[in-house]
Amino acid sequence: MLKSSYPYYLANVAKQPNTDLEVTDKYSGKVATRVALADSKAIDAGIAAAVAAAEPMREFAPYQRQAVLEHCVRRFRERYDELAMALCIEAGKPIKDARGEVTRLIDTFKVAAEEAVRINGEVLNLEISARAKGYRGFTRRVPIGPCSFISPFNFPLNLAAHKVAPGIAAGCPFVLKPASRTPIGALIIGEILAETDLPKGAFSILPAHRDGADLFTTDERLKLLSFTGSPAVGWDLKAKAGKKKVVLELGGNAACVVEADQRDRLDAVIERIIFGAFYQSGQSCIGVQRILVHADIYDEFRKRFVAATGKLVAGDPKDEKTFIGPMIDEKEAKRLDDWIQEAVKAGAKLLCGGKRDGAMLDATVLEQVGPDQKVNCMEAFGPVATLQPYTEFDQALKIVDDSEFGLQAGIFCDDINKAMRAWDRLDVGGVVIGDVPSFRVDNMPYGGVKDSGLGREGIRYAIEDMTELRLLVVRDHA
Repeated sequence: MLKSSYPYYLANVAKQPNTDLEVTDKYSGKVATRVALADSKAIDAGIAAAVAAAEPMREFAPYQRQAVLEHCVRRFRERYDELAMALCIEAGKPIKDARGEVTRLIDTFKVAAEEAVRINGEVLNLEISARAKGYRGFTRRVPIGPCSFISPFNFPLNLAAHKVAPGIAAGCPFVLKPASRTPIGALIIGEILAETDLPKGAFSILPAHRDGADLFTTDERLKLLSFTGSPAVGWDLKAKAGKKKVVLELGGNAACVVEADQRDRLDAVIERIIFGAFYQSGQSCIGVQRILVHADIYDEFRKRFVAATGKLVAGDPKDEKTFIGPMIDEKEAKRLDDWIQEAVKAGAKLLCGGKRDGAMLDATVLEQVGPDQKVNCMEAFGPVATLQPYTEFDQALKIVDDSEFGLQAGIFCDDINKAMRAWDRLDVGGVVIGDVPSFRVDNMPYGGVKDSGLGREGIRYAIEDMTELRLLVVRDHA
């Protein structure tokens, strides 16, 4: 169970100036714990501490950074059950999914520990013409400086980890604003970081309400802003960020294409798409939202998919049998329920689901959804998926790309030429062949194009964003 209250972390130190932030059990709706809420003075102090820690962090040797990250891996393993239950309570995440996220937290810090000691440069051949004879070039990566991290509610542990772990590996001090609805996981990370010998001021973890957290974005002392969250908020923050580098991991309405050659393995394909669409109540930016199925197998796919969706167990996320838990709050559930009803009124056919009880929304499947309906063209971020037949593969690719978003896409096909064509043509950050777009491993480059964001996460790629390339030129004496 959760503690009665949690401090925030300011310049590596636990502080409990108040218990103003209530964190609810997302299933019961009751207050589960209270957390210290940071005000603008605390945020300013955290940024100042990060600025002061920039030089000590730069001098903190790679093996020392690695030791910090390895300590975190050990402690996460020791506190595995506590972290999983915290996720289950504060995010409403089914306990099996919560355990999976803790495993990914461990993986992320483990990969970062490995990368901390191999942030290398290269030797450049500058003698490309006679004028450069006798010149040698060398590059190295140096920490960019104090960083601002803002993480979302849907993966409170792992998406915070994808900022914190590479930040430490790169040698960057940071201030982190976890989502105010799900701050506990990040604060437990802070508690474990406080056990290490990181330089004073290397980290601050400061829960704050969005309307009081402008300094995370606008403060010119910060050299990088890494934000994960909704597109509307992310692009607004970029406009306010000034001269600092900005990395955005935003949303999507991910599509999955199922070719006719999948007929003999349809049950396995459906099992993966069910997972991709309804895992943690669809609250994933790469959750399967649009399903395109070849006309030759569409009717059979629809029958089996709807039947499988109807068997999903919804209820208390602490129950081992639960697959569908609550959405993050009733407001979000009502918002998506309204989108579903709006689509039905416009002519969409409801195949299953479509019922809501508070924050609980049934897994819902629709077909004949107009392209301009919100459940199709906007990010649903909840347990709803749309079905659509197609006849030609290139037609399916055009439908996938008919979106303001471009995060990941999934293609189920056995034809290598079609797989390569999808990789060539789709305007997305990643194409997954033989699985859903919801697939992610924590060392791969991850991010999107168009309204889905800027830059890439995945430890080595995040480290590149958190470092600057510095050149050395040496001229030989004659």
